[in-house]
Amino acid sequence: MTSNPVDQARRLVRDRFPDALAAILAGSTASGRATASSDLDIAVLVGDGGATYRETIRFEGRVVELFVHTRAGLRDLFAADVAARRAVLQSMYATGLVLFDTDGEAGRARALAEADLREGPPSLEPATVETKRYGLTDALDDLADADDQIERLAVAGAVLSSTADLLLDYHHAWIGGGKWLPRRLLEADPERGAALLDGHLHLGRTGDPALMIDAASGILDLVGGPLREGYRRTWHGVIESIATGSGQ
Repeated sequence: MTSNPVDQARRLVRDRFPDALAAILAGSTASGRATASSDLDIAVLVGDGGATYRETIRFEGRVVELFVHTRAGLRDLFAADVAARRAVLQSMYATGLVLFDTDGEAGRARALAEADLREGPPSLEPATVETKRYGLTDALDDLADADDQIERLAVAGAVLSSTADLLLDYHHAWIGGGKWLPRRLLEADPERGAALLDGHLHLGRTGDPALMIDAASGILDLVGGPLREGYRRTWHGVIESIATGSGQ
């Protein structure tokens, strides 16, 4: 039996979801970046009587991430991904390889995904940007002052995440986590994104935070600059974390 991952994905869907409406192979396998150990990311659209869920399985020795949705469940998850500013599922449907399609279901789902991607994520509320500025300002102060190498690396991770969030919002671009964070940064702003990532890499290699502080400070200036005294937030309803990078 062939170990071709696309053929594996088709066999899995045929065996496990014989009544599915459509199936999409996404991730590194669909984009041609897969390695021998890459998992399979498969989105499966099922009838309205089915369930919407995510499940990790192993099939023919390969790890598979299943994203199973009804039509209504897919719309709900698209809306949740937009609200979270991530659009992970939309990217799967918009760029993945169609394994099979019943009566144009995959095409309709792809059209919805592409519409969300064209629209872009919602902008952060001004108060949220202010809080993120405050948190990043605090984190940059900590990064400049940190003497302990482990603490410096920990703070650098928070600075990278917070700065990326602000830069991507500035460009009205989707955010990403893990390996998708640098990809999203470089897509949205090749110059500033690369400077931030290079500064983070330099800090990890040498312990010197100067390049990262310079890059993050430049991005912070785009959205209003450092914020310390004068910041005030009045709590209403649910109390959320004050800011990433705070001292507590």
